[in-house]
Amino acid sequence: MLRTALVGTLLFGGLSLAFAASVAAQEEAVPIQRDWSFEGFFGTYDRSAAQRGLQVYREVCQSCHGLKYVAFRNLEALGFTEDEVSAIAAEYQITDGPDDTGEMYERPGRPSDYFPPPFPNDAAARMANGGALPPDLSLMTKARADGTNYVYSLLQGYEEPPAGEEGLEGLHYNAYFPNHWIAMPPPLFDEGVAYADGSTASIEQMASDVAMFLSWTAEPTLEERKQTGLKVLLFLIILTGLLYASKRKIWAAAH
Repeated sequence: MLRTALVGTLLFGGLSLAFAASVAAQEEAVPIQRDWSFEGFFGTYDRSAAQRGLQVYREVCQSCHGLKYVAFRNLEALGFTEDEVSAIAAEYQITDGPDDTGEMYERPGRPSDYFPPPFPNDAAARMANGGALPPDLSLMTKARADGTNYVYSLLQGYEEPPAGEEGLEGLHYNAYFPNHWIAMPPPLFDEGVAYADGSTASIEQMASDVAMFLSWTAEPTLEERKQTGLKVLLFLIILTGLLYASKRKIWAAAH
């Protein structure tokens, strides 16, 4: 009797774990896997792609999503000149103050300013987006597992839901979003932007460029970190050689 109950308990537990694993697999689709230029010990950001990604962000994404941790001056690291950065910053209105009368005021952006948020507060953001709160994108590729591939996949993952599967009104089916139903409508369409460098603005290309740009915003010092690591590694190699040579000389004299 006890053995039967124990077997039944183990069987039920195993089925429960299998069911949970099945549900998790359905909810967490594996992102499209691809190689990125910044991967590996010597990897660097593709600046042309990141600049295109900035253009897609500004023309498509920034109406809902902020970049609160990115200052305009940081864009020089992507190859923009000081004049270009100043021109980009001046296109934004920044709330500043108070002035001599105690009032806040609007002024054109400066390179030292950060990208302004698209909404004054979270309540306004939810009101404009049917109750959903669009996340800030500054650290998005770090906030998600396999973040760069996740962003790249999500932007291409909109499709018709499987037969018999329905989501809540106002949600959209996305193969790479957890639970598959997302409040954000498809943001990208072929030729949705006119790239300044003449590149073809396919959905896949724009998704790739935005993923590259957001990888940079999440870790702008990645290249410097790799260069520092390389210098440290070379130092340790040279130091090891010197120590070994010293050891041989000392022991040779001892004999």
